[in-house]
Amino acid sequence: MTSLTIVRRIAARPQIVFDLLLKPEGLKQWIGPDAGPVLIAESDARVGGRYRLRFKMLDGNEYESGGEYLEIDAPKRLVYSWSWQDDPGAPASRIEIDLRPIPEGTELTFTHALLPDQKTADGHRKGWSVSLDKLAAAAERS
Repeated sequence: MTSLTIVRRIAARPQIVFDLLLKPEGLKQWIGPDAGPVLIAESDARVGGRYRLRFKMLDGNEYESGGEYLEIDAPKRLVYSWSWQDDPGAPASRIEIDLRPIPEGTELTFTHALLPDQKTADGHRKGWSVSLDKLAAAAERS
């Protein structure tokens, strides 16, 4: 198993960023590895609650993921399982997001853990990098 970590500095308060991470209307603004639309964003924002995300890429392909919220400590930390719905037999991976206030706004540390191999981690790094850029832009607009 392997993991990837991405750190971003965002010019918005941690609570603004946290809301975008958890609320359906926020998720619709940043999930997905390109500018394609988010078709479904459902979030039962409580420990043990589930979420479901479906996005359409610009090439027309659609992808759906979902999982369970494992830890919610607003506005500091969010942890949830991550599973692709088109690969139901694959073990779930884990997303950990830590938010730390800094003078400019928020330092976000994003970790995607329990990935099966480095090739998968590299592919996810590309997608998450674009998504986190969109998250930062949405937070800075708020």
